[in-house]
Amino acid sequence: MIVTETPLKGCFTIEPKLFKDERGVFFESFQKEKLEKKLGQPLHFVQDNQSISKKGVLRGLHFQEGPYAQAKLVQVIQGTILDVIVDLRKESDTFGQHIKIKLSDSRKKSIFIPKGMAHGFVVLSEEAIFAYKCDTYYHQPSERGIAFNDTTLNIDWEFPAEHLILSEKDAQLPSFNALYR
Repeated sequence: MIVTETPLKGCFTIEPKLFKDERGVFFESFQKEKLEKKLGQPLHFVQDNQSISKKGVLRGLHFQEGPYAQAKLVQVIQGTILDVIVDLRKESDTFGQHIKIKLSDSRKKSIFIPKGMAHGFVVLSEEAIFAYKCDTYYHQPSERGIAFNDTTLNIDWEFPAEHLILSEKDAQLPSFNALYR
């Protein structure tokens, strides 16, 4: 596997080794020991989640805070998404900065997102199945979010805003400045 750190310290892309033949493709989507060695830290995932979303669905930007903050390993099982990660670690040199990475079933790339980052994605294909591992259980009282269209973050979601589909909860998330200034 090829593990590459992104501009956000501690956030890595992971590209598996693909074995292709006339039958199709095989790859390890997660191998704890190898990934721990590449990341230089132990992993203790306790929960797996999946979402199935149609084109234009935007989920995020979500995070949990305090002792319930989550590290995540995210991947796309089917379809294509634009994944967005925002650094919320006040002590970080990249606090308030974000990265965007396209994930798809054809590329098989995944992303390790450390604790202290907000995460969201928009579906670019007709449908997408998105899967992720978390190292802490979901804890509703610790759940937080930032508005997808926050003017301070200024994220280009690469999808027409008038065609985005958001949950009622995500449509009412506060601004970055309301949480961090």
